[in-house]
Amino acid sequence: MSTVNTMRVISQHVLGEPEVLEVIEVERPEPRANEILIKVHAAGVNPTDWKHRASGGFLGEPPFVLGWDVSGVVEAVGVGVARFKAGDEVFGMLSYPWGHGSHAEYVAAPARAFVLKPAGVDHIQAGALPLVSLTAWQSLVETADVQPGQRVLIHAAAGGVGHVAVQIAKARGAYVIGTASAGKHDFLREIGVDEAIDYRDTDFTEAVKDVDVVLDTLGGDNSVNSLRVLRPGGIVVSILPVGSDDFYEEAERLGVRAVRLLVDADRAGMQAIAELVEAGKLRAAIAGTFPLADAAKAHALGDTGRTAGKLVLVVS
Repeated sequence: MSTVNTMRVISQHVLGEPEVLEVIEVERPEPRANEILIKVHAAGVNPTDWKHRASGGFLGEPPFVLGWDVSGVVEAVGVGVARFKAGDEVFGMLSYPWGHGSHAEYVAAPARAFVLKPAGVDHIQAGALPLVSLTAWQSLVETADVQPGQRVLIHAAAGGVGHVAVQIAKARGAYVIGTASAGKHDFLREIGVDEAIDYRDTDFTEAVKDVDVVLDTLGGDNSVNSLRVLRPGGIVVSILPVGSDDFYEEAERLGVRAVRLLVDADRAGMQAIAELVEAGKLRAAIAGTFPLADAAKAHALGDTGRTAGKLVLVVS
């Protein structure tokens, strides 16, 4: 049991399978200038978490505490923070990738990464949204500038980023095509997909043409193949930040745009997301919730690659 000056976190000392994760006790942080200390109530678990757990990714060798999604209550504010006070319910994303650490009882983070949690949703819902929603918003709105009536193809549309991206594209008035296994097509229709494609038995490059925007959540050959379904001047936004130069070279040959994007914390984007939530246009599908101590079980489920929606750690 943590004391007033300590907190429980999910840490790891080696890279590997979910069982490398363990609950340890560390010193509770104090907010620095322009930071807030948040008592975490819920924190999403994303593919980037289980990939970093296994490979180290951007973070290199452990020990480290994973987690970028946060929903909770402001415990204290640092010098200079004007937007929030103790007791405010907030949600947001820690700076990606270096701001990790939300799979913990408390986290200190820049105040400007956060906005007030919409009153109509609980912490589990709010804790599921930040990373996937900012990824989709920065891809579809800030980068691709999706407009009403445009045709948008979203790969892995039932996944964490995908199912949120569908809702954001629909809120922008787009016609949305989504790929997923057949068993998830009812779910896709529920969240607004206009045309569902079973990637297991259909080649999307033959089934889809004249697309304005593709959100590529898979990378590899999928990035290059996606370029071939675009209309002239269309754009593929890949959320996999590294890959072959073939992606850019093929885009130039075809007269289309190719962009790789890495999500980062952003208050304006979070405010836009909060407004969509408040308007009833955006909601996370919760694939499972786990107490903080069962983080390894959440990772094991995520590793299967078969969940629809988001996994969330419930901290308090």
